[in-house]
Amino acid sequence: MPVTPFLILLVLLVVAVASFVHIYRRHLSGNAAIEKTIEVLILDKQSVALDNTPPGGDSEEYWLYVQPVTGGPKRDFQIGPHYFHALNAGDSGTLTYRGRRFMHFALKR
Repeated sequence: MPVTPFLILLVLLVVAVASFVHIYRRHLSGNAAIEKTIEVLILDKQSVALDNTPPGGDSEEYWLYVQPVTGGPKRDFQIGPHYFHALNAGDSGTLTYRGRRFMHFALKR
């Protein structure tokens, strides 16, 4: 039985896994992703209570739901409490993000 087809399949599998890991790190998790800015409209915000928080830790997570002004998919980002309390639904501005990680929001007045 020839070994060459199995070696070719093994090499293709390694290349596929390496490509997946690279794409996941760069685009989905935010590690080594390019920092981007877009004009957005805030659709909603939400705080989610956390169970079993350590003493001195945050007891809630804060989320912001946005949609690009020029059109595109709606997105959600986990934000800090200071952004959560400062922003409201209907506000618009420039959102800076890296992958799925929220970086900054500049409110347009």
